[in-house]
Amino acid sequence: MDGAERSYGGRTPSERRAERRDRILGAGLELFGTEGYRATSIEKLCAAAGVSTRNFYEEFSGRDALLIAVHDKVMTAISDASAAAFEAEQDRPSSEAAESALTAYISTAFADPRWARIAFVEVLGVGPAVEEHRLAWRDKRCAAFLAMVRRFVERGDAIDRDYGLTAIAFVGAFNELVYEWALRGSDMPIDTVVAELRRLLGALVA
Repeated sequence: MDGAERSYGGRTPSERRAERRDRILGAGLELFGTEGYRATSIEKLCAAAGVSTRNFYEEFSGRDALLIAVHDKVMTAISDASAAAFEAEQDRPSSEAAESALTAYISTAFADPRWARIAFVEVLGVGPAVEEHRLAWRDKRCAAFLAMVRRFVERGDAIDRDYGLTAIAFVGAFNELVYEWALRGSDMPIDTVVAELRRLLGALVA
């Protein structure tokens, strides 16, 4: 089979490797999202994924790299849902579009407790590489906030000023509320967090 991969069991080596990678990512989501990053060893990840240690290191340089990959996957899904909700409301008042985007972000993040824990809890204080990744996502979220506020300004619903620090403040408040929810679980209803963030957003841009 010149120039082609030999198939075993109906799957090429590339397909089998992709499946192994998906299983490792799934194990990372489950274990980091339930037991936590610090309580999860490489051995636990490999056992959960059904792969060897060698297979693991073929895909990831270590636990940090896997956490970054899982976090990136979760944050991308959450952000895409929020952006889609905002775009779908372009013909409605800016406050309603912003509320839709915020609701989509929160409902997607909270749809799976593992997602919320990985997105806002487990990436804290891990190490330089994970911190750099976390801050990069903070910057993306700030940019999304600023794009949303720009709509308020263009429609006369907010004064035209530099909202850079406001964006950092809002994202920080968001993270802290979600962190608290992730720790307290059912003791703090999600609706309470959503309502508080809506009030905060309104106060910041009114």
